[in-house]
Amino acid sequence: MLEKIKQTADYLRSRVEEMPNIAIILGTGLGTLVDYMDEKLYIPYHEIPNFPESTVQGHSGNLIFGTLGGKRVMAMQGRFHYYEGYDMKTVTFPVRVFKALGVETLFVSNAAGGMNKEFQVGDVMVITDHINLFPENPLRGKNYEELGPRFPAMTEPYDKKLVALADSIAAENKMRLMHGVYVGTTGPTFETPAEYEYFRVIGGDAVGMSTVPEVIVARHADMRVFGISVITDLGGKDITEVPSHEEVQKAAVKAQPTVVALMKAMVERC
Repeated sequence: MLEKIKQTADYLRSRVEEMPNIAIILGTGLGTLVDYMDEKLYIPYHEIPNFPESTVQGHSGNLIFGTLGGKRVMAMQGRFHYYEGYDMKTVTFPVRVFKALGVETLFVSNAAGGMNKEFQVGDVMVITDHINLFPENPLRGKNYEELGPRFPAMTEPYDKKLVALADSIAAENKMRLMHGVYVGTTGPTFETPAEYEYFRVIGGDAVGMSTVPEVIVARHADMRVFGISVITDLGGKDITEVPSHEEVQKAAVKAQPTVVALMKAMVERC
């Protein structure tokens, strides 16, 4: 694993002159944030040694280097999911590479189903905590002290100072910005009404099929993390609408102006 991380990091260093210390993982329907980046260099995943390829519609499959909000950043236009058949080490491999390249702050985004009764489709939720319901932890197995401690604390998975910064930006720009706990599940099925109710009862506000493994690995590597969920559908016993991947993508597109404005300002002032 260590050799694969080094091989991939060395390849990217050979392609990129100035390596950023901020990385962004873009979820379903949110990949157009890269349109607002300048001085872009696109590297398709299939060209990167040891990188898997995204198989999900709405995930383009590029690692992009450029500037956003006046800062150098790298962005994953498309991520990898456990439900695609990848194991957790593969799902989180890019985060390991980011750390090897000197990344200190990780921004993650996703599309999620909402069960908080105050949420509306198209809302942007700042993730304040998460509940891990994946059957496998990405840190399971041999621990490499070079990457992080055997038993990392998850007391503050999402950086409170970055959350406060997001709130400040939202207040200045009159953005509707929600807060909540993200529940991570395997997918690929959308949740049943009873499952939505269960997730709400145990403390969840939104549910999705990603993010949690990446955040665990990022915190294991001592990165600061900021996360947002775009609420693309609502669920529960009183909800009759049937969700689909296409509708999720459309809802994510509607939220893009808020996501772009928030992310640009966050990177600029991070």
